[in-house]
Amino acid sequence: MRRVTIKDLSKFLSLSTSTISRALLDDKNVSYETRKRVLDAADQLGYKPNLTALNLKSGQSKTIGIVVPEMITPFSAKVLEGIQNILYPLGYRLVITQSDENPLIERKNLQLLEGYNVDGIIMNLCHETYNNDLYQQIINQGTPLVFFDRIPDKSLDVSKVIVNDYISSSLMVEYLIKSGRKRIAHIMGPQTIRNAVERANGNKRIMTKYNISDKDLIINTEGMTFEYGKNAVEQLLQRKVEFDSIFAFSDTLAIGAMNYLLEQNIKIPGDVAVASFSGTELSTIVYPQLTSVQQPLVKMGETAAELILEKIKDHLTPSRTVLMDAVLVCRASTL
Repeated sequence: MRRVTIKDLSKFLSLSTSTISRALLDDKNVSYETRKRVLDAADQLGYKPNLTALNLKSGQSKTIGIVVPEMITPFSAKVLEGIQNILYPLGYRLVITQSDENPLIERKNLQLLEGYNVDGIIMNLCHETYNNDLYQQIINQGTPLVFFDRIPDKSLDVSKVIVNDYISSSLMVEYLIKSGRKRIAHIMGPQTIRNAVERANGNKRIMTKYNISDKDLIINTEGMTFEYGKNAVEQLLQRKVEFDSIFAFSDTLAIGAMNYLLEQNIKIPGDVAVASFSGTELSTIVYPQLTSVQQPLVKMGETAAELILEKIKDHLTPSRTVLMDAVLVCRASTL
């Protein structure tokens, strides 16, 4: 069946196409009676508006671009839930892209979103500096950017939603020490991500405070999959590094580590306690359940959406950094 067009409505109502378009956009210059006639006819004939065309007439695409590193874990999905909570009731649509932790793919995704003429972009980057030039170019062209969780370096004037990675990781490591653990291995995220460095610094601060710091206990990783977590523990065991606990940058690294420990018949938490950062549902569906720093992911998404709306309304609105509270949730992996 052929799609009903504005021209069909025009012919049916004996009104000009421009009047039909203005009525569909709820233009106040069109009388209430005419707008009602147009809407009733649209319903009667089964007219479905071309949202892109209508929104371009209003000067906005009513579309927000989203760039995330991955969609394997629940992390991005929960943040997206929060973004949708705010934007969907206002008539916005989301174009969601995944960088797969690759800054080159992230760059292509950003260029794709530019081509879609999105009203703004909310993103979680995969490299602190690699695409800074493109971020700045996008902002200069009038498209606002808002970052959450992982943020660019301080040279970029953008709004951000973060937690205090340094303090939160410090609290987690101190909790492990007060639980009787003294040889805490830290599985660090890639050093090209600022919060990986912040969490490592928080770990280092507490280990130094208690005079139990040991560089052999730091394992650098280039990725954050389960396999990287497994490989990190394998390295520790092969090098015969003594450790009684693990603090991992993310849930995925921690779970990869846990799986390998269990394969080696190393008891959790009896022999090795395990803790992580992120606090997604993954931490509750493994055995034993995983102690983690839990971030307010849905609220993080809602706040990012509110910040992008501020910038869309007025590009001159000063950028803001919103610092959210994370909580330490103790579960069986450390108890």
